[in-house]
Amino acid sequence: MRKHILALITIVLLSKSAFATEGMWLPYLLSQLNEKEMQDMGMKMSADDIYSVNQSSLKDAIVRFGRGCTGEMISDQGLLLTNHHCGYSRIASHSSLENDYLTDGFWAKTKEEELRNPGLTATFISRIEDVTGLALDSINSEMDEPKRQEIIARNIERIKEKISKEEWEDIVVKPFFKGNKYIAFITVTYTDIRFVGAPPSSVGKFGADTDNWMWPRHTGDFSIFRIYADKNNKPAEYSEENVPYHPAHHLPISMKGVKEGDFSMVFGFPGRTNEYLSSFAVSQIVNDLNPHKIKVRELALDIMDAKMRKDDATRIKYASKFAGVANYWKKWIGESEGVSTTKGVERKQAFEKEFMTRVDANPEWKKNYGNLLSDFEKLYTENKNNKLFNDLMSEIVFRNPEILYHARKFENLASLGLTGKKDDYNTELEKRKKAVSGFFKGYDADLDKEIIASLLTYYVQTMDAAYIPDYIGELNNKFKGDFNKAMSWVFDKSVFTDQSKSEVLLNGKASKLSKTVQKDPLYKIVSSFLSMYRTKYGDALDNFYNQESLLMRTYMKAQMEVMSEKTYYPDANSTMRVSYGKVQGFKPKDGVTYDHVSYADGILAKYIPGDYEFDLQDKLIELYKSKDYGQYADSNGKLPVCFLASNHTTGGNSGSPVIDAEGNFIGINFDRCWESTMSDISYDKTLCRNIVTDARYILFIIDKYAGAGHLIEEMTLVFEEVEVEKEVVETEE
Repeated sequence: MRKHILALITIVLLSKSAFATEGMWLPYLLSQLNEKEMQDMGMKMSADDIYSVNQSSLKDAIVRFGRGCTGEMISDQGLLLTNHHCGYSRIASHSSLENDYLTDGFWAKTKEEELRNPGLTATFISRIEDVTGLALDSINSEMDEPKRQEIIARNIERIKEKISKEEWEDIVVKPFFKGNKYIAFITVTYTDIRFVGAPPSSVGKFGADTDNWMWPRHTGDFSIFRIYADKNNKPAEYSEENVPYHPAHHLPISMKGVKEGDFSMVFGFPGRTNEYLSSFAVSQIVNDLNPHKIKVRELALDIMDAKMRKDDATRIKYASKFAGVANYWKKWIGESEGVSTTKGVERKQAFEKEFMTRVDANPEWKKNYGNLLSDFEKLYTENKNNKLFNDLMSEIVFRNPEILYHARKFENLASLGLTGKKDDYNTELEKRKKAVSGFFKGYDADLDKEIIASLLTYYVQTMDAAYIPDYIGELNNKFKGDFNKAMSWVFDKSVFTDQSKSEVLLNGKASKLSKTVQKDPLYKIVSSFLSMYRTKYGDALDNFYNQESLLMRTYMKAQMEVMSEKTYYPDANSTMRVSYGKVQGFKPKDGVTYDHVSYADGILAKYIPGDYEFDLQDKLIELYKSKDYGQYADSNGKLPVCFLASNHTTGGNSGSPVIDAEGNFIGINFDRCWESTMSDISYDKTLCRNIVTDARYILFIIDKYAGAGHLIEEMTLVFEEVEVEKEVVETEE
């Protein structure tokens, strides 16, 4: 059975690609799957130029930046380019009222002025290997999901022991095609990453949340860091003795500009997609789950926004937090609307109808797959309310209000305080002590109080009585549904809302700490939700996810077998991928057509003095009005800011380089159009457009605005042939 699945996957993988723009492809398979099509679309490189383990290639310039973004090497001295929003939390951590790098920007004039970023990492891929046979060793179809995963986990540990690697390398093994295939990534991670420069928010975050996911965009969404290594160019913890890292490859930067129809390629680490879901799953996401998650985040955002606009200190403390909450709030809105507009559910249903027609006509398929879709329908119907409870609990306890997540962190400490395990308790105690001081540095209790009151009010009004945790019900009854009054009482009684109270608690006896935490009203809100999850719905949800995993793995195999004329690429899972397409505008709806490029003229048109989303520094206004664009202007004399391309992207592709047919950097990926956010679960090639900051706008800001020409000097710029000849003549003179 397992050999049959592997053979089937190989056949499907080697079939001709059906779409020119859909897909997130594994770079080590490009020579087999995509090279010809990419070259037919205009690419001048070979697959080996993109991915090779025997020579330097584009892959050697691509890094996973931090936990969830992409970055790229743009000089032979370790300069790393990523998005402004990817570096945002680091920029914020270095900012203060006295040195407001978020508002004003930051540029290190020398390497000595570059700022440390403890905990930040940059990870390269050394090579990629298929380890499916080893990962699925001893697996059979009779196993339940927990047992299957237990064996695979053991197999993966053996794989890590067997694969050859250098002492500075790590191994990551990930499942593909819903667990039908396993691939190993041998990685190298650098930990000495220093902050070099970032534009002001009026560039890097221009348009902020109003323009997020929208076109036309005018955002210079970039920031610059530098990787440092030891004297042997290997990873090393921070040291003054470390030197700039010398990458095996860095991306040359094109000064040629882009035009409609140009080949474009995105190289990066896309986070998560679910392209092969059933119609029942997609319908539940957009009709039953998204609306409630959207509403919860909207309530929190409205409260944050109102206070951020009134107070600069709050704006600085909450800028990154607001952006994090707003990002997926707006994404879910676009996703739901996009699925509806493109009839995503209906398209899934049409595919399933053809799938079942073929299955019913083949006795073996009917035996193996005949009940798949009905099993999906039953599974999602029976678990709709449980999933909504889980989603809203996550939004309320773990994501939007900060203090509840903070209180949740004391659960382990309180438990250890009752066990008498002093060493374990003291270790956890030190973690909490360090976390407390950091937490209150950027915390506003009054703001958080209002958010919790609003979210709990919505939760109680939305959920059936069976899903109201006991303590939430008590507060609702005690304060007659007025959660504003309830939270005033809770915050007054809690030790978690005040740094001094928390520190007194942490310096007291373990037994007293445990009892105080367990009686604390904020902690009781958290524990009440968690208790309901653990005692009533956790097992049911675990069972749901196990069944879903089994059904999806079977359905993935079935789709590739029954509909074998289609091409199947693996869903994104934060591993290195290539997507390719063209620079291209689009028509989102009747009477509306979007050009592929935006210009600096549009920045002035959007400018609103004093508005935190659309304000501009005086120097920027002067540069734009005087059209002092230097060598960075387009052939029409205008300064390009952003452009559109038809590359298939998702979260994690933030910061990915957009690369031209010759392998040059032409821009940095930072967003998708709102109309195409549904592409994570329901792709439509007519609407799928990624948004890119043009390379020339990045250089313009660095050079003409920031005066950081020393950084430009590190880079390799590629001009039109006539420009290269002119440079040579000038040099010779």
